[in-house]
Amino acid sequence: MRAYRDEHERSIAAPEEFWGEAATAVAWTREPKQVLDADHPPFYRWFPDGELNTCYNALDRHTEEGHGERVALIYDSPVTGMRTRYTYAELQEQTARCAGMLRSLGVGKGDRVVIYMPMVPQAVVAMLACARLGAVHSVVFGGFAPQELAVRIEDAKPKVVVSASCGIEVSRVIAYKPMLDEALKLADHTPDACVILQRPEAAAEMTDRDVDWDEAMAAAEPAECVPVAATDPLYILYTSGTTGRPKGVVRDNGGHAVALAWSMKNVYDIGPGDVWWAASDVGWVVGHSYIVYAPLLAGATTVLYEGKPIGTPDAGAFWRVISEYGVKALFTAPTAMRAIRKEDPEATLLAEYDMGAFRTLFLAGERLDPDTYTWASRVLGVPVIDNWWQTETGWPIASNLRGLEPMPVKPGSPTVPVPGYDLQVLDEEGNQVAPGQDGAVAIRLPLPPGSLPTLWNDDERYVSSYLSQYPGYYVTGDGGYIDEDGYVFIMGRTDDVINVAGHRLSTGAMEAVIATHPSVAECAVIGVRDSLKGQVPRALAVLKAGSDIGQDVLARELVQAVRSQIGAIAALKEVDVVPALPKTRSGKILRRAMRAMADGVQEPVPATIEDPAVLESLRPVLDREKR
Repeated sequence: MRAYRDEHERSIAAPEEFWGEAATAVAWTREPKQVLDADHPPFYRWFPDGELNTCYNALDRHTEEGHGERVALIYDSPVTGMRTRYTYAELQEQTARCAGMLRSLGVGKGDRVVIYMPMVPQAVVAMLACARLGAVHSVVFGGFAPQELAVRIEDAKPKVVVSASCGIEVSRVIAYKPMLDEALKLADHTPDACVILQRPEAAAEMTDRDVDWDEAMAAAEPAECVPVAATDPLYILYTSGTTGRPKGVVRDNGGHAVALAWSMKNVYDIGPGDVWWAASDVGWVVGHSYIVYAPLLAGATTVLYEGKPIGTPDAGAFWRVISEYGVKALFTAPTAMRAIRKEDPEATLLAEYDMGAFRTLFLAGERLDPDTYTWASRVLGVPVIDNWWQTETGWPIASNLRGLEPMPVKPGSPTVPVPGYDLQVLDEEGNQVAPGQDGAVAIRLPLPPGSLPTLWNDDERYVSSYLSQYPGYYVTGDGGYIDEDGYVFIMGRTDDVINVAGHRLSTGAMEAVIATHPSVAECAVIGVRDSLKGQVPRALAVLKAGSDIGQDVLARELVQAVRSQIGAIAALKEVDVVPALPKTRSGKILRRAMRAMADGVQEPVPATIEDPAVLESLRPVLDREKR
């Protein structure tokens, strides 16, 4: 690990030298002379005197260097049957025209544009068009409820909203326009115009405020790139807050471009012409960073997929895309692998496809349990690499750096801190703990380029939410440990650490044991109130397809497994088999919502929930009064 350790140590000891070198991979209209402004902690700014345009770096730079015919974007939509390829020259032309359209509607440098769209190429074009103008985009996950969309419109105050008539799921069409209209009734702020992409699956009723995408694009004059300060915001991405009021994570232009360009080469081993697929959504940070910006900054080909890992049409959907387009690396969530495994436990559908170009599977978004890691490694025969990061950081905090120095994998660990991140595990007093000891995972300031410099219009909340618990540190909200080899283990949110009779226990550790059972497809462990022990664990398990084990037998086996591998102190006694676990649209299991239901606490259903009916179906299982 010498190459890694040298680079990581240099990034912490000499960050200005390290990131100054990394910045040479980016095209600047004014090269920065200062790498880091550290004069106003905790508000650190990267490349404060630099000037650039992110869209130019993602598109125009490649066409000017003679790569205009290289494929930039592959759109694959099994829900509509559409498949389209865009070269860098074609994507640049579409983006410049879209920027001209937005400019004709009054959008300029610093103005906000809310994008409320499904996984269609026009969503990518709209994002890049905002960057081209120096405008600030805020993508809201397509299909978000009107109230949640209204909150974001009210906070961002967009000049224009870009949307579509509908989104398409496996078994239904979701009309977006009525939800947008309702959101605008709820919000005090009113945009000047709404641009609507009409999709043939469901046409939208237009009002005087609405502009047809196709008509406006046809009439638009292409717009050139507008240089902006490196510290100017590129986008706002809202993430759930503990108060119920979303937090607007700000991403700047300069640090973002430098960090993502560095990560594609060093973390993911992806370069010009490689085919890369992040199977996420542009409404989430993975979509921002690794569907849109990072692969285009690197000159790679990015896949935009409007479908699911199963049901479009079957559990071989991912293998079909990888085979058809020669995908070198896939980035998705462990939930996707568990869904595929549940439907096709032996991956028999994999044999139908040529996976010869496939080199690496990257997983992130939630903890990668060792059982899912083992299964994916076995059936795919390629390295399976965990990533750990957050909306706030914008790119990985910990990973196995495939382009810098590939390392041995330890199941359950995302491997090591990425250069730029001074990762520490702290006790309750803020002292660094010994290797192998659990604690709060924190990052010593300054955060590296690409991480949030603050929250949108709310410096005070930025400090109180992330920086106040341990002065000089960003608190991730996750618990875990670093072992004697420097490998990071993330055991879950700190509020998922339960206290059983005075003993702090990780529900993630229990889940890791339960997930190894041959009949379990996925599981969740939550801590519920107990009058004697404070909290006790409850386990919920989803069975693999075709499993016929009885619940009582499974419960006995799982309780015994946890007892033998973690100890009797874990006190796991209750295990329920359920048909599904409630999740966010990005695949995270809603443990907090299940815990509140089990404790009889009234808590709002998270706006990010994929299917509220799944959570509600668990009420008879979780609610003690109804058991």
